[in-house]
Amino acid sequence: METHIKTNETHLVNDLCVETVDTDKNVENVYDTIKKYFTCDICGQKFPQKRLLDKHFHTHTKERPYSCDVCNKKFSQKSYLKRHYRTHTNEKPHSCDVCGKGFSHRGNLFTHYRIHTSENPFSCDVCGKEFSQRGNLFKHFRIHTSEKPFSCDVCGKGFSQRSHLFAHNLIHTSEKPFSCDVCHKDFSQKSNLNEHLRTHTKEKPYSCDVCGKEFFQRGSLFAHYRIHTSEKPFSCDVCHKEFSRKCDLKLHYRTHTNEKPYSCDVCHKDFSLKRNLNVYHRTHTKEKPYSSDVCHKDFSLKRNLNVHHRTHTQESPYSCDVCGKGFSRRDNLASHYQIHTDGKPFSCDVCGKNYSHKVDSKYILEYIQTKSHIPLVCS
Repeated sequence: METHIKTNETHLVNDLCVETVDTDKNVENVYDTIKKYFTCDICGQKFPQKRLLDKHFHTHTKERPYSCDVCNKKFSQKSYLKRHYRTHTNEKPHSCDVCGKGFSHRGNLFTHYRIHTSENPFSCDVCGKEFSQRGNLFKHFRIHTSEKPFSCDVCGKGFSQRSHLFAHNLIHTSEKPFSCDVCHKDFSQKSNLNEHLRTHTKEKPYSCDVCGKEFFQRGSLFAHYRIHTSEKPFSCDVCHKEFSRKCDLKLHYRTHTNEKPYSCDVCHKDFSLKRNLNVYHRTHTKEKPYSSDVCHKDFSLKRNLNVHHRTHTQESPYSCDVCGKGFSRRDNLASHYQIHTDGKPFSCDVCGKNYSHKVDSKYILEYIQTKSHIPLVCS
């Protein structure tokens, strides 16, 4: 017979009696009883040591006695504060022995390992999608429940993820903390900066498995797929016109609201589309950023360069379905049709004579007077 609990330790186990045991199994049972002694009287969770119970109790009281002396953020446990300090020191004591990536928290390293093992231990019981992190599963589940627990205190818009709310808040503050170190363009979100950087590196990591076209952004690839499927999931609730992309629908709405949020800072002309403002601005700057690589003629619009290029290739993609004559421009084909219809919709505002082509009478007058040196008399 052997006594396994000393008499001077009995105060730790309170009213638990000292037992005399004669088998290893009974010894384990006694120790198990001792370990279960420190029980939380709120949730019933048990701890082998009183200090662990004390730390756990902070989760119920919301008490955060440990404060960061750098940013003043508070924590319920000292160990949490120590880990938090690494965000200021950039200390990453835990590193992956596969790829060498460093982490400030051991738990993040364990989660990272699943990238190499392709382990996805958490699965959605609605759609079966698998995740490497439990937190990502919780976020995903809100897709099915439509839960949006995070809301903007400025406009009230709801979000399913806190990170999305933080990114949205920058819309109201106009803050753009992420800057491209190549062209110095600023962005409100780091993900947008990363996508933008591909315009410099020409990296297009997303490719269509139907036609092989490559894209900078995954979202652009998804939108492109609809060309092949003819899917147009976004519909205007005013005229019911359908669109394959949500951004195109938003732009279309302005045709109903006459909204023109973009204004020229030179002449204050307003535009509904930013790209139209950018193009128009070149009328002030005389900028012609598009150049023919054959004759080096410059153009302010890319589409004008494309049309001009056909003068070198002799390409005539527009053909008359009456006589078969080809044209390099659609508007020239439209004018040509007047020959077959005898239509003369354009009239001279000086003499009233009708023409099949639209010609500014100002230039007619200037041309004839330059050539003849005599005043023009309409007949």
